[in-house]
Amino acid sequence: MELTQQQYERIQNALPVQRGNVSLGNREVLNAILYVTEHGCKWRGLPKRFGNWHTIYTRMSRWSKSGVLDKVFERLQREQIVRIRIEAVSLDSTSIKVHPDGMGALKKTAPNPLANPEADGQPRFIWLPQMQERL
Repeated sequence: MELTQQQYERIQNALPVQRGNVSLGNREVLNAILYVTEHGCKWRGLPKRFGNWHTIYTRMSRWSKSGVLDKVFERLQREQIVRIRIEAVSLDSTSIKVHPDGMGALKKTAPNPLANPEADGQPRFIWLPQMQERL
């Protein structure tokens, strides 16, 4: 799945304006993100034709944190360019616990609950869109 220039122009205003000297345009980065989404490959597994994987990952991460990717994928669905199901997967140590005996740790003598459970902060999520079908 790669966006044509005409499809990109329909969603272009959902993306931030590029500033400075950038090696990859927003369309190329978006096509690389769609490739990873469709094929489920690792970022390092991106074909060389998309450019440097780290540049693409960094921009995707920035867009995800600022809410740009949500707007883009919403616009892609509204314009009926692609159909996407978005899932959030939690891969945080707070949700995957191993018993202390399994790690070889010494046993604690008394339970010591946190005085402030919010001190750990919010669990971190990996934003993972999945393609349902091509239109």
